Amino acid sequence: MVKRKVSNPLALAVLAVLSESSMHPYEMAQKLKGRGKEQSIRINYGSLYTVVDSLVRASFIEPVETFREGRRPERTVYALTPAGAIELREWLSEILRTSTKEYPEFEAGLSLMPVLPPETVAPLLRQRVESLEIRLAEVRAFMDQMRSNGLRRLFLIEAEYEEMMLRAELAWVKCLAEELEEGTLEDLEIWYRWHQGDESSRSFAIRGRERHVS
Repeated sequence: MVKRKVSNPLALAVLAVLSESSMHPYEMAQKLKGRGKEQSIRINYGSLYTVVDSLVRASFIEPVETFREGRRPERTVYALTPAGAIELREWLSEILRTSTKEYPEFEAGLSLMPVLPPETVAPLLRQRVESLEIRLAEVRAFMDQMRSNGLRRLFLIEAEYEEMMLRAELAWVKCLAEELEEGTLEDLEIWYRWHQGDESSRSFAIRGRERHVS
């Protein structure tokens, strides 16, 4: 992946909305939220203004107008520069074509899961199942609402992706929880012995992890 001058995903969203027309940051935020983009990109006004400043310093956007409405603070309208248009196309193209290693918290937790005893992990996974089911229902409700508002599938594609990923994770976590509850998980006995103070099982676990890493 190319190291970019500005790498915050919110910056990419700003470049995208400015490719449609010039606007001030409040309008950018309203447009993104109106399209439900806060479901996939973290949007808050503080970070938005920081991102806008970074994009200006990188010469990807530029101020084109400043105005005031009544007693409200001045608002600056920004436009996409030619360099910003190139950055938008190249950055977005790279994201869509390139598979990169990401480091989600859940994956980190799974890699360290044996630190907790199996009888503790199983109910935790069941709680995760419940939270995944809730999130999945929320995503589906959001998609239904957006469709009822006339939003086309093209502009809901990221929510469709999240739904598919949630369904896959939900199915997998359910299976893992069942294996723990039914005692069918491979090496479960070693895991139990480890937490009972069996040094041979502890060294086995460490050697297995070292072989995996090497």
